[in-house]
This record gives sequence, C-alpha cells and structure tokens, in this order.
Amino acid sequence: MALELDQAASPSLTHDIVRWISQEYHDMNGSSIQTLESPPTAAEFAQLVHISRPVVIKGFQIPALKRWTDDYLQTKLQDQLISVAITPNGQADAIAAGPGGRLFFVEPFIEKVSMGKLLEQLNAAERNSDNLSASYLQSQNGNMYSSSFFESPNDNSSEFGALRGDVPSNIPWVTEALGRNPDAVNLWIGNSKSITSIHSDPYENIYTVIRGSKHFTLLPPCEGWCLQERMYPHAVYGHTDNSNCLSVIPSSDTPQVRWSSVINPDLPGSLPSEAHPLHVTLEAGDTLYLPVGWWHYVQQSGPTTIALNWWYDAEVRGMNWIWLSLLRGSGDVPSGNDETDTR
Repeated sequence: MALELDQAASPSLTHDIVRWISQEYHDMNGSSIQTLESPPTAAEFAQLVHISRPVVIKGFQIPALKRWTDDYLQTKLQDQLISVAITPNGQADAIAAGPGGRLFFVEPFIEKVSMGKLLEQLNAAERNSDNLSASYLQSQNGNMYSSSFFESPNDNSSEFGALRGDVPSNIPWVTEALGRNPDAVNLWIGNSKSITSIHSDPYENIYTVIRGSKHFTLLPPCEGWCLQERMYPHAVYGHTDNSNCLSVIPSSDTPQVRWSSVINPDLPGSLPSEAHPLHVTLEAGDTLYLPVGWWHYVQQSGPTTIALNWWYDAEVRGMNWIWLSLLRGSGDVPSGNDETDTR
C-alpha cells in the first residue's frame, strides 16, 4: 500500500497518514498476542521491549501471594486506613456528565477505610446490583512501593507496608533488561463494577493477577486516532447537601484534561471500522507485559479481584518517544463540549 507525500501537510493529509500507518501495522503484526509459558530472561525481555507488543507471561509466581485470603489481608493490615476510590458507577478517572449537562474528566471521591471495610463493600456490591456506589483500590501512586523507596529503602510511607514482605519491589529480569528500578508498584483490589477507562501510560507495565480475572481491550499507539481525544474540564466526585449520593463537583483551579471521548470501546460502533482492538483475559497467576503507549480498557470479574503491577519509566532517548508523541497527535485538541464538533 503506497502513500505519496507530495503536498503540504494539511490536517486531512495527516489523518490519512496516521490511518495508513495503522493499517500497515495491523497487516504486518495481525491480531494475535504472544504467550510465553515461563518468564523470559533479561535478554529475551529486552527483545520484547524492542518489538513493543503485548505478551502474556505464564509461570511468574510470587509464592507468598498464594496466602492472600481475605482473612490474611485483614489480619496483616489490622486497622490501617487505606485510600479507596468511590464512584457512582465504578469508573474512576473517566468522562461523566456534570452541572448543566457538560462533560467533565472526573476523579473519584477518596475514602479512607480499613481493608476489612473495603472487602465488605466489594462483597456487598456484588450481592446488590442496586448499590449506590462502587469501591476500587486503584490509587496508582506507588501505593506498595514508590520511587522514594529506591532512594531510601527505609521509607515506610506506604499504606500497605505490612504487605511489603510478600511483594518484591522489582522484577529481576525487567530491572536487568531496562537498567533501572520501577517508578511505582501498585496494588489493585476491585470487583466486577470496577472499570478502568481507556487510556495509555508512559510506562513499561508488568501486570499480574493474584485473584479473579481481568479483561483487557488493547489498541496499539498507532490507533490513538480511533479514540477521539478531547479536552475536558476537571472535576471530582463529592457529596453535596448532606446527600449520600455522589455528585460531579467542577474544579476551579485545575487545568483541562486530555482524554478519550470513547466511554466503552467494546460497545458496537464505539470505534471506527478501521480499528483493530485486541482482547485478552488474565486469570490468577497470569502476567501481561503492556508496552509503553498502548491504549487499554480494563474490566474485571469475581467478587474480589486482586492484581499487582510494576511500572518502569519509558526510555525517552532515541526516536521511540518522539514517534509515540507523533502518533498521539501534537496539534490542538477539540473541546469535549464543542457542540459543533462532528468528528
């Protein structure tokens, strides 16, 4: 498939180029996801990073995690308060309608509860589909290990310090391949109501399921154009008028947020016909290598789903980061509340 670039780079031509790249990428790589039956060596993982396609890895076992029953987690953490995201529909960090019908990028209400209370909330929500809110431990700030831990190993700022003895701070074959420690290690606990809206991250991501199932919808960086990013005013969920219901509360001093306007890429018609989403389900014991820049939408099943992930900073030297920025688009992004926008 040839593409002649003999005219000035207009928006329509740029769009045609990106669509051509997207189709060429799919023609060369297809829709399959490689599965490894055992963890790679550092050299093998370095090659996977170079190829930059998702890979399912079997056999990456952390023996201590087999004892992570509800009783064990409650006993270890006791009354330690942990930060839990609360939303009306399970979608934290997502687009939602707010005052006046305007669309906002809305962050969750954060509630400090014990592990016992969180597990109780998750189980109650599974039993009662009419429950008014959804709880999801998804703080994404290195809640198990943050970058400060590697600067000062005696750092004890984690809410989950009592569980650190069960969780390695790094993955040897990744750390050796990339030549650095993780920027963050995160613990995720949710249920079937917990949804991660589609987005991409500036990290090489190693994601391991401990309990339950995780369902990923993935798109390569070259198909970011399919996700129709827009600029949205920022807001948070909160309680107003002494109500137990959560409302969207606009922020007054937070910059607008660039985010995909596609709420659920799995719904028919949500993506252009040219999109090539990949679908993969991780069961307990499975690990996903998710390369930097890949778009992902995540759902889960099971009354309590537990996962860990290790985020390693992307390599910004060379051309890779420049290509990712180009594929995402560096021009003006339309407003998500522009009624004249028909794209």
